[in-house]
Amino acid sequence: MIKLTATLRTLLTASCLLATAPLASAHSGSVTKTFEGAASWYGPGFHGRQTANGEIYDMNSLTAAHPSLPFGTRVRVTNEATNESAVVRINDRGPYAKGRIIDLSKGAAEDIGLLSSGVARVTVEVLSNA
Repeated sequence: MIKLTATLRTLLTASCLLATAPLASAHSGSVTKTFEGAASWYGPGFHGRQTANGEIYDMNSLTAAHPSLPFGTRVRVTNEATNESAVVRINDRGPYAKGRIIDLSKGAAEDIGLLSSGVARVTVEVLSNA
C-alpha cells in the first residue's frame, strides 16, 4: 500500500473538494466564526468504529470531533506552532478531555504537524457553505 505524504494527501483532498463542490465552496467559503484552544487527535482505538453521525471512522481521513458544531460543518484548523492548516469536516462528538476544543483524525493531525506532540494550540475557523 502506498503511504501518502501530508502534502500529497492535502492536494488530493483539495482536488476531491473541487470535483464535488460548487466553485464558491471549493475556495473554502468565508470564515463565520473563529476560536482558539487546545486540539488533540484520536485514531487507532476508534478506527473502523461508528462516529456520532453514523458513519464509520477512518483515522486517515480529514475529519474531526467537536462538541456542538453541526455534523458536516467544515472548519480550517491551524496549528499555531507550525502554521500548518487543514480543512476538516465535523463528523463526531468530542473531545472529552478537559480543556480541549477539537479532536482531529490522525490524518488531519499529521497534516498540521500535531501527530508527535499529541496536543497543540490551534485556531479553528468555521467556514461558510457558500
